[in-house]
Amino acid sequence: MLGLGILSGLLVVPLVGAAFILTLRGDDESVRRNARWAALIATLVTFLLSLVAWGRYDATTAQFQLVETHAWLTDTIRFKLGVDGFSMPLVLLTTFLMPFCIGASWLSIEHRVKEYFVAFLVLETTMIGVFCALDLVLFYLFFEAGLIPMFLIIGIWGGKRRIYASFKFFLYTLLGSVLMLLAIMAMYWQAGTTDIPTLLQTRFPANMQIWLWLAFFASFAVKMPMWPVHTWLPDAHVEAPTAGSVILAGILLKMGGYGFIRVSLPMFPDASHYFAPMVYTLSVVAIIYTSLVALVQTDIKKLIAYSSVAHMGFVTLGLFTMNEQGIQGALFLMISHGIVSGALFLCVGVIYDRMHTREIAAYGGLVKRMPLYAVAMMVFTMANVGLPGTSGFVGEFLAMLGAFRANPMVSFFSVFGIILSAAYALWLFARVVYGKLEKPSLQGITDLDRREMLILAPLVALTIYYGVHPGPILDVFAPSTDALMQGMRAALSTTQTAAAALPVPH
Repeated sequence: MLGLGILSGLLVVPLVGAAFILTLRGDDESVRRNARWAALIATLVTFLLSLVAWGRYDATTAQFQLVETHAWLTDTIRFKLGVDGFSMPLVLLTTFLMPFCIGASWLSIEHRVKEYFVAFLVLETTMIGVFCALDLVLFYLFFEAGLIPMFLIIGIWGGKRRIYASFKFFLYTLLGSVLMLLAIMAMYWQAGTTDIPTLLQTRFPANMQIWLWLAFFASFAVKMPMWPVHTWLPDAHVEAPTAGSVILAGILLKMGGYGFIRVSLPMFPDASHYFAPMVYTLSVVAIIYTSLVALVQTDIKKLIAYSSVAHMGFVTLGLFTMNEQGIQGALFLMISHGIVSGALFLCVGVIYDRMHTREIAAYGGLVKRMPLYAVAMMVFTMANVGLPGTSGFVGEFLAMLGAFRANPMVSFFSVFGIILSAAYALWLFARVVYGKLEKPSLQGITDLDRREMLILAPLVALTIYYGVHPGPILDVFAPSTDALMQGMRAALSTTQTAAAALPVPH
């Protein structure tokens, strides 16, 4: 594509769509319609291009594929792209969700329409760039660049407290990333390169790993977000427009987990092993505490936001079990959560567009007027609970299995999170969908229209399909997971052998 590779095409197509929208003059209805269609076409073309990349991807190897290297800042800092078993599914998830976000914004966004869709297309490029970058400096730039369009999406098109929520989101994530930049500089001075495949083969001194791990942890923990640096997320979700919440939950949170699996675990294995108990503790606290907080929420969006923090606790728990089941469960849960949580926020957007309130008390008995909506909401609620037969079960089960192998007590306490998730999710579903249709404002509410059915039906199908047939995703993760485990075992074995060879002090 224009002399570039297919991954460069994934970055370029959304920017071309954004550039086209910027050329539109005026602000009448025809211009807004053209902006919507341009954004939808750009995201659909990007998704089709990602399917082409998937068709060329060999899922039987852990090697980086579709690699492109272009001259950039210096001989050692290059514009290098590539995908492996960890990043390819996340690229597909990103390009898959974006058209749904455009569709969900079709009627609800009425002012600054052109700027809104430009922000989303630029955001898509930055998110894909994070998952494709094979240079740490490039990874950092994409990681940080995504803050700007999301800051604008929340701050301009958000709710009443949008300014507060957008600045809180920006400052939290930016502060953590400053430490990551310092760590990247230290790694460059030590290894002489920022090339990720080279750094994966580099052995950093154990003492240095500790500080590097903590610096990256500060950034990735905020992005996940982990307890106690999670407080920006509920505010951001509540104030963001529907599509902003979908991208926050579906993709942006996954950048933290991807950072752990791409940088922290393979490059700093000694430090990861050393800090694993701390991560277990923070994860269990997040799972239980945020589930309890979700139980007392009165705002639908805020309840789902806290449930996202709890589910991300299972992701960090699984990643740091450092066994195949835990890591694959965490990765699968990232994909499943991207689909399910995004769909739940879309469901909230459906009734918000009709009633302009997210208060749980404002609803009840919707099944009588909105049976199709009730079915979709039920499927996503069951997946959020982790019901067998839905995609949510597979990831949580594997993560718990890995946690049990690593530390049975951690697994025991995290089980309470699953019980609590059933409590708050079913309580929400019962209050909104079931009961008597008593409120006069709900008497004229209408069921899903054709656009909304086109948005929710594929997500319902995927939630059930991957619940009964998770193999297509797990098979992609398997080679990269095996390679990661072999590398970590070899590194830890070398460290333990070196420690054993040290003279014993008298």
